[in-house]
Amino acid sequence: MNYKDYYKELGVSKTATPDEIKKAYRTLAKKYHPDKNNGDKAAEEKFKVISEANEVLSDPEKRKKYDQLGNDWNNYTQAGAQPGGFDWSKYANSANRTQSNEPSPGFDDENINDLFEMMFGQSNRQQPRRRSVAKGRDLETETILSLEEAYNGTIRFIQLNDQKIKVTIKSGVADGQKLRIPGKGGKGSNGGTNGNLFLTIRIAPHHYYQRRGNDLHCILPVALYTAILGGKTQIKSFKGKVTIDIPKGTLSGKEFRLQGLGMPVFAKRNEFGSLYVKIEILLPENLNDEELGLFKKLAALRK
Repeated sequence: MNYKDYYKELGVSKTATPDEIKKAYRTLAKKYHPDKNNGDKAAEEKFKVISEANEVLSDPEKRKKYDQLGNDWNNYTQAGAQPGGFDWSKYANSANRTQSNEPSPGFDDENINDLFEMMFGQSNRQQPRRRSVAKGRDLETETILSLEEAYNGTIRFIQLNDQKIKVTIKSGVADGQKLRIPGKGGKGSNGGTNGNLFLTIRIAPHHYYQRRGNDLHCILPVALYTAILGGKTQIKSFKGKVTIDIPKGTLSGKEFRLQGLGMPVFAKRNEFGSLYVKIEILLPENLNDEELGLFKKLAALRK
């Protein structure tokens, strides 16, 4: 895996604020989203890279670690390291005291043994140990879904060490939701059970819908004449096209609620949120003299 310059991928500087990173990601996500590129593999790969960059740079801890390690970031993450790991300061401080001929309490054979145990999982003490049963450690990873995948449900194959794990993700899963896959974590020792794998779901922003809980929200542009005189217009939902009746005199900002056209409720059959459609009235452009004259007459009548 090659090192990726996440700042360069998002087109921001290394001093970019969280808001600048968020804005840059949203702009690129709209441009490279699979829905807008009809199977373009290059766009799909670019979308994955910017989503990965956003995931790291929008998290203060991950960004700090990324900035510290630079080209070693991939080695650090592939090794399964986590922030807040082994604390070298206990030993480094003792070593410094030794070099300055100061007393170095604690840096003796006992602590050297502890150091080797923490680094390599074994001790240099020449004494027998009891083989205790131990459960395998729990592991964590993440995956990114599109909103369509979250709506319909999907399957992900997680590559973990030398194991390929198939995970079925139910429809309605939420951003940040953590799924538990039993027995797919670290292997137990001496007959102990395996740990669990916890998969955190991240859902990429959608170019049209905004999700709030189980509800979806969108903006529907409506021509001025339709808003004044009333009429019908269509909107696309995940269940197909839906016709909406626009009453006479509809104002910009009015919101219609379409029940049952939101997101599926996770792990529940035939339960859905609502789709909220907000009207945005479009003013006519490039009016000719006759049209302007008619509007002037309307203005006079209103007076």
